[in-house]
Amino acid sequence: MADKILKTCLLAGRIMIEGGSEMYRVDDTMARIAKNAGETAPQVFTTPTGLFIGVAGQPDVQIAPVSQRGIDMEKVAGVNNLSRQFAAGEIDLDALYTALEKLDRNTPFFPVWLQIIAAALCSTTLMVIFAQKYDFFDMPLAAVVGAIGFAVYLRMSSLTKVRFMSELLGAFAVGLTAWLGVRLGVGRSLNNVIVGAVMPLVPGVAITNSIRDMLAGHLLSGMARGMEAILSACAIGAGVAIIFRFF
Repeated sequence: MADKILKTCLLAGRIMIEGGSEMYRVDDTMARIAKNAGETAPQVFTTPTGLFIGVAGQPDVQIAPVSQRGIDMEKVAGVNNLSRQFAAGEIDLDALYTALEKLDRNTPFFPVWLQIIAAALCSTTLMVIFAQKYDFFDMPLAAVVGAIGFAVYLRMSSLTKVRFMSELLGAFAVGLTAWLGVRLGVGRSLNNVIVGAVMPLVPGVAITNSIRDMLAGHLLSGMARGMEAILSACAIGAGVAIIFRFF
């Protein structure tokens, strides 16, 4: 029984970390599942790359590696919902584990074309916010450039396992297409177009979560996630800087 409890807790924690959840939320969810399953003193330790959990009276500690991390709030919300159902007695431990496995394998996600359209809309609106004016001449170019850059980012993310390479190439595509658009007369302000179009690539959720983790006392996870976000931001800056340097 204890082995099944630990496996269920590790599966829930891994899904949440891969979905971009804060570490204190992962800790709390894993501990609640273990306590609601009858373990009075679960010991949980979480990092961005691995999970550790043990229970009182058991000499063994189970671990689970976390090989990939992204942003998928639907997974996090799904785990939280299942945890609440388990706490309310609506499902038992076996049903919880089965539901978590199904969530891990078959999480619905928005199609790529819809994500690209959302990136285009985000680029346009954020360009207006940062430029502090409605530049209707540059808004269409910002939408197209943002869509192209995000599409390159998604494509490279699926092709390479090298971290931060997708952000670098996505930002490079943003800078190159923005420069071409301005040179062709489709846009006027290169700076405004790039500032808006690069925003879908910025790791805002990772930065926010790193600060929240450190405020919650998870210093190791907070610093690791913060450094990861900083490196992503540096890759984005380098991709744009290459365009300014050579063009």
